[in-house]
Amino acid sequence: MVKVIREFAMAMLWKFMRVARYSKTALPPKIKVRGIPTHSRQSVPSDFAASVPCSSTVEVFGKSYPRDDYTNITEKILSKVGKNLHNKKHHPLWLIKEQVKDHFYKQYTGRRGNPLFSVYDGLSPVVTVQQNFDKLLVPRDHASRRKEDNYYLNRDHMLRAHTSAHQWDLIHSGLDAFLAVGDVYRRDTIDSTHYPVFHQMEGVRLFSCHELFSSIKDGESFQLFEQGHRTAHKQECHTMEAVRLVEFNLKQVLTKLMTHIFGDGLQVRWVDCYFPFTHPSFEMEINFQGEWLEVLGCGVMEQQLVNSAGAQDKIGWAFGLGLERLAMILYDIPDIRLFWSEDERFLKQFIVPHISQKIKFQPLSRYPPLINDISFWLPTETYSKNDFYDLARSVGGDLIEKVVLLDEYTHPKTKKVSHCYRIVYRHPERTLTQNEVHHIHQAIEESAVRELGVEGRF
Repeated sequence: MVKVIREFAMAMLWKFMRVARYSKTALPPKIKVRGIPTHSRQSVPSDFAASVPCSSTVEVFGKSYPRDDYTNITEKILSKVGKNLHNKKHHPLWLIKEQVKDHFYKQYTGRRGNPLFSVYDGLSPVVTVQQNFDKLLVPRDHASRRKEDNYYLNRDHMLRAHTSAHQWDLIHSGLDAFLAVGDVYRRDTIDSTHYPVFHQMEGVRLFSCHELFSSIKDGESFQLFEQGHRTAHKQECHTMEAVRLVEFNLKQVLTKLMTHIFGDGLQVRWVDCYFPFTHPSFEMEINFQGEWLEVLGCGVMEQQLVNSAGAQDKIGWAFGLGLERLAMILYDIPDIRLFWSEDERFLKQFIVPHISQKIKFQPLSRYPPLINDISFWLPTETYSKNDFYDLARSVGGDLIEKVVLLDEYTHPKTKKVSHCYRIVYRHPERTLTQNEVHHIHQAIEESAVRELGVEGRF
């Protein structure tokens, strides 16, 4: 289990790139795609057919977005928008969110005893590309922008890839301490620790010069900013005294948070890393069951971002963590698909009288897997493995446990490239039949030929 979570953590490294005193929860959206019917198919049962969008618009939350050459969102993904698992009472993701929220509310208060941190957990997952990347200083050529890794409604709008997409707007609104929680969307591989929809929490805290240095002896003599040089330890505009205090506060806050969740005696360590919107940047690792696991990313916010949002006289930190990651570690949940299960045997295990009650997940019966391989020649045009993973998810849904690229072969004469994938089918709640899997696998084969332009070797 620990090894699986570790792989999950490493694969989601750039997650960090990824709140009023009450929670604001969005209502489920009305989602539909308008236009002419999709292609009919004779040999594949319609239940397993992949959606072929032929409409000119995508409608989410009652708003229409025109399709263009960047549109790559699928019906399967659209069906997840608005589920808001993090706001469903007694869901394991809700339990994690509530534990973090409760900790921040009680641990950090203002002069009048009110919570210092505001919490937003109902912000729309539809954001602009500017919100998701540009305002966070993500370079135009950064790999995280690729169509292969994101779900775009069109060139200008997308489903957020991280809760950091709301960072600039919340600071611009005048907030200087907040948590933002929500579902995020990324195209990725298929296995027990990856799912195209997962949930993140973003935390931000800004400090004025007085707030940062007021508790320091002779603090009035210190400044937040200077005209200096960027080093591995600071930005060119920050004083070393300011950076050290912000970094100390950040690490202290996060250490207290993880101790609150996992218990006293927790071993913590910090690893230097890179994020476009923080410097210096760190990953936090905890020692859990004898192994070091990365649990979040954080750092001192890039001053350029803070300034552009209208807080030029403040310095701050930010962190981002994955709710599924913490829940899988804390509750020992082995398969990320289970978070979407409606099986009472799963859900009832998390109905507890107190959000901090210890829970040890009792696995459901392990149903046997059914395994099928698929091979095809790649098209001459641009092909991405994530295109196939997305197609497989659209057709097979959560019946697919894992997809692995087994072999890549280049023909010595034609130079054509062939991929062979192994697809593991396993229903999390019952036994699949060979006949069921045959129909799904056939639908994947035919959809791959039709929609990806591959040449089947079936």
